[in-house]
Amino acid sequence: MRPLLVLAFGLLLAACTRIGYDFADVAPAGSRQPQVLTSPQSDTVTHPRFGDRKPHPWGKRPPWSYAVHGTDVSRYQTSVDWQAARAAGISFVFIKATEGGDRLDERFHQHWRGAKAAGIPRSAYHFYYFCRPAREQAEWFIRNVPREAGTLPHVLDMEWNHTSPTCRLRPPAETVRAEMRVFLDMLERHYGKRPIVYTTIDFFDRNGLAEFKGNDWWLRSVAAHPDDLYGKHPFLFWQYTGTGEVPGISGDADINVFNGTKAQWQAWLRRHLR
Repeated sequence: MRPLLVLAFGLLLAACTRIGYDFADVAPAGSRQPQVLTSPQSDTVTHPRFGDRKPHPWGKRPPWSYAVHGTDVSRYQTSVDWQAARAAGISFVFIKATEGGDRLDERFHQHWRGAKAAGIPRSAYHFYYFCRPAREQAEWFIRNVPREAGTLPHVLDMEWNHTSPTCRLRPPAETVRAEMRVFLDMLERHYGKRPIVYTTIDFFDRNGLAEFKGNDWWLRSVAAHPDDLYGKHPFLFWQYTGTGEVPGISGDADINVFNGTKAQWQAWLRRHLR
């Protein structure tokens, strides 16, 4: 009987050690804890202050006054240490997947896998091409970006490409908005989440996007707070630099903030990481 009792006790201990439990809520009283957020996927460092190769003299609402920061990447970020980026305060990432109707970013899958392995919430973005119908572009995105649980809403990147060698078309604003709806509706039906719209101030103004309703917005504004450029137009994310310095990312990095408190970030993640 004694060997059987020892064996049974050993099996019980082994089972107990496999229970996944976060003991952060029972830390000793008075112990100093880092300021983190426990999200459905990761612990998120809050209020990081990254370096910048070309810093802007921000006024009363600097980017680091926002709790949650992230980045966006494409083929230009050839190698990223996602664990180092996460430890430094990168809490989400938007990864370029497609452009037009036939271009797949060559580092999409590499970044997609790396961010997931590091526990960083991520989504993919599509760079819009004005010389191809929105339906074909949405079909191309859907063909290349997997539908999987645990991703953030994907992104439609709407901006003029002033350096495109193949397309200088500038459609009327009504056409732009109509094509945007086609793309957004198709992705929402396929992935079950309404995509976020990324844009710049010149594109926003030229195409009357202040009247484009029903979407969350990611706004670029690198020399002023978005309220100073876009008025009181709501935004969910703010891209505040393209020359940031992020541990784990070589060279210039885009850095973004989530427009909300720690609690609001947690709530938003719970709604969208499904």
